Amino acid sequence: MKTSFGSAASRSVVRQLAEAGYEAVFVGGAVRDFVLGTEPTDIDIATSALPEQVKEIFSHTIDIGIAHGTVLVLLEGEPFEVTTFRTEGTYSDHRRPEEVFYVTSLKEDLQRRDFTINALAMTLEGELVDLFGGLQDLNDQLIRCVGSPEERFREDALRIFRALRFSSVLDFRIEQDTLDAMKKMAFELGHIARERIKSELDKLLNGQNPCTAFRYSREIGLPELFPELFSSFERLEEFAPFRNVRHGWAAMLTLSESNPAKLARQFKLSNEEKHFLKQMEEASAIRNQRLYNDLDLYDFPLDVLEISESIHLSQYPREKAEPLDQIAARKQSLPIQHRSELAFTGTDLLQWSGRRGGKWTSEWIRIIEEAVVCRQIENDAQAIKEWFVYEISRKE
Repeated sequence: MKTSFGSAASRSVVRQLAEAGYEAVFVGGAVRDFVLGTEPTDIDIATSALPEQVKEIFSHTIDIGIAHGTVLVLLEGEPFEVTTFRTEGTYSDHRRPEEVFYVTSLKEDLQRRDFTINALAMTLEGELVDLFGGLQDLNDQLIRCVGSPEERFREDALRIFRALRFSSVLDFRIEQDTLDAMKKMAFELGHIARERIKSELDKLLNGQNPCTAFRYSREIGLPELFPELFSSFERLEEFAPFRNVRHGWAAMLTLSESNPAKLARQFKLSNEEKHFLKQMEEASAIRNQRLYNDLDLYDFPLDVLEISESIHLSQYPREKAEPLDQIAARKQSLPIQHRSELAFTGTDLLQWSGRRGGKWTSEWIRIIEEAVVCRQIENDAQAIKEWFVYEISRKE
């Protein structure tokens, strides 16, 4: 397989290593994606050069993981991880090997990797190095461990989640021996930090076919092992694929049998994700009482309304429903979509009332805002002034 791979800068890194007398190849996910016809990102390079030798060749480097053989090379404004061929010792913390051993053999380096589709390498000349059947597995759309699946998962149990993630992102099936080992070793996931699982779940939820991963998760027993989170996976199939990761987490935590806020903290959701989840909880509480009114449509983003409605109907399938396209149309037809569209300002209220500013100003802005949204008054400065002057005089 001969073709041009990577950017000019990445090829220059490999070329300079070769000119210095070392073997160097492109490795990992970028090669996999390139073979699949996807634009490679985060190009990694493996080499026989030791970290100190890599640093001698390139003038701009950062020791990002030098203890494990990785040096970040900066060339022409691009960063590249350059890692020395290595094998690894035991993983007593279920995350990082206690020791790494530098080797001169590319085969030894590739055979430590998790799955055959990630154990591909490519030379500067575009020759694909496939020592473990990764190309055939790509053609067969198959996720299979390199070597012994149990050994790979014992080294790092997070690889179980990586297999689930790739089944979703690539829409691949998992090879049976690999799946059997995932089921046998799933208990090891209890040792994995929640933020590492969160990272894999983000990618899984954003994949082509999350339903595939949900089914595999049930098959290997994750709902029984982690009911606080994965009990909802079966019901999540109704909502996949998700528009974005926030939707996935909101659906998963809302459907979970545990406290969503507690799980959000445990898995260190971003502030944006927590805000979305809070909006989901508020919208769902309203929807559990009644259909959305115009003020609800105004107060909540459309995606919050849609996924809250979908979850509600999954819980109460016989209840009266409003089609999602109708919800969207009703929201779009509101007199205003945002407070900034109101035909008056706080300064206008001060002039119309003759009062000094204070808390009352923001309270009345909200009152008028609601009146406009609910079509009690037209969004017109004169109409608002007349309505406001009358209403405020009534309350004095």
